[in-house]
Amino acid sequence: MLKHHSGQLFPIALLALVAALTYWLDVRLAPKAERPDWRQEHRPDTIVEDFEIRRLNAEGVLQYRLKAPHLVHYPDDDSAEVTTPHITLYRPSGAPLTLLGQMAHVSAKGEKVFFPGQVDIDRAASPDNQALTARTTDLTVLPEEGLASTDQHVFMTLGASELQGIGARIDNKAQTFELLANVTGRYVAQKAAP
Repeated sequence: MLKHHSGQLFPIALLALVAALTYWLDVRLAPKAERPDWRQEHRPDTIVEDFEIRRLNAEGVLQYRLKAPHLVHYPDDDSAEVTTPHITLYRPSGAPLTLLGQMAHVSAKGEKVFFPGQVDIDRAASPDNQALTARTTDLTVLPEEGLASTDQHVFMTLGASELQGIGARIDNKAQTFELLANVTGRYVAQKAAP
C-alpha cells in the first residue's frame, strides 16, 4: 500500500526555504571582512639576483658601486635587504674604500645603508696613504657623502700599525679613519718619501 505524503513534505520544504533565505540574507548583509592592503604590509614585491648599482655625481664621475648576489625590495617603506653586500666608495684621487658585509638594510632612496653584524673594510695603499683594513659590526654608511660610522668595537691595521677602539668615523672624501674611544695598539709611523 502506497500512501501519499505530500501533506507531510510541505512543512519540511517550507522550513528548508526559510533556512536558505536566512543564510542568503546573512551572507549578503554581513559586513565584508576588510582585506589588508598588501602595500601596507612589510612583504617583498621584488627579488633581484646578481645585481650591481652604480651611482654617478652630476659631473658623471662614479661615486659608489653596490653589488650583491641577492636583494629583496619592500614596497611599504621602499627599503631593501641585501645579502653579502659589497660597496665601493670612490673619490677623485686616492684608493677607493671597500665595505663587505653579510647583510645590509638599504633605505628608500639608498641614502643610508646599515650593515648589521660583521663588516670588513679595506683601502689599498696609495702614494698618500698606507693600506688600511678594519673589522667592526653595525656600520652605518651614507654612500652619497662617502661617510660611515659605528659605535661598536673596531680593530684596524694601517700599514704596520695595529689599533683598536670603540666607535669610528670614516670620511672617504677626506681619507680619514677616526677611532673614537678607548684606543689601544701599536702605531708605526710611515717613513717619509726621500
